[in-house]
Amino acid sequence: MTALTQSQRDQLANQLKARYQILLRNVRDELENSGNQHRIDLLNGEPGDSGDESMASALADINIATVDNHIHEIRDIEAALERSRDNTFGTCIECGNEIAFNRLHAYPTAKRCLVCQEKREREFAHASHPKL
Repeated sequence: MTALTQSQRDQLANQLKARYQILLRNVRDELENSGNQHRIDLLNGEPGDSGDESMASALADINIATVDNHIHEIRDIEAALERSRDNTFGTCIECGNEIAFNRLHAYPTAKRCLVCQEKREREFAHASHPKL
């Protein structure tokens, strides 16, 4: 496998930066909208039933989960850009081999080559599922 060309590195860095900006905008919008919705609810002042409260709670949980996912992806992008600055971007953290451009193009924050990622997924696939 060959190392990434400078053109490929630039392309991936631009892809990461563009996605980063989109995520920042999405997080900002989600936070602003959740605040506006809260103010609208307070101004409305009508007491809701338990179904309204449940729906509001579920929507708030979804918004929090969405923002949490965006923030997690932002951190992954920041780490990938840091690897790019220290010239370790595109190198598998497990085996040290190059990560294929096609993989990085599809998933630019990848830290592992496909072989090591598949191995990791097999080893840890059931870690979060307790056994009886």
